[in-house]
Amino acid sequence: MHITEKQLKLITETASQEAIKAYREHESKQQKEKHDRRLRNIKLLLRNYRMFILHCRDVKQDLIELERPKDIIEELEADERAIEAIKRSKERTLIMVNFINEMLAVYKLICERSIKPEVKRRYDIIHQLYVSDEEKTAKEIATCHFIDERTVYRDVNKACETLSALMFGVDSIKFNS
Repeated sequence: MHITEKQLKLITETASQEAIKAYREHESKQQKEKHDRRLRNIKLLLRNYRMFILHCRDVKQDLIELERPKDIIEELEADERAIEAIKRSKERTLIMVNFINEMLAVYKLICERSIKPEVKRRYDIIHQLYVSDEEKTAKEIATCHFIDERTVYRDVNKACETLSALMFGVDSIKFNS
């Protein structure tokens, strides 16, 4: 069986088009997964925010104490790497909490300057749900704002989109081509 030049060209063009299509679909899927992962990360940070705050409350004192040799540490001949890992973890948590606080302050400013009441409400919902000392449920927040509980979750999703852009920069934005 012999393939003509015309058939070969048609086969090559079709294969090329299918390869480009598959590549674009793969890239689109990768971008969506990256975007979804960032939103999950924002929500995870927010859900754990109060715990991070408690963890960081005495971090500076903890770091000083980790510097001082203790009898028990010397007796156990503690591994320097373990102590350094603990210090790095505490330092990283403190840095992350400070970063989250800065981004929440920026987000608050953005929401306060908005003329849309739903945008202003979003910061309040995020604050009440994850940040404030007094933790509230979505149902309590919905009642407070005279909205449906589902609206609370939609507002959280919208707020997390904005926070994602603030925290991850332009990489977090999903561009449609």
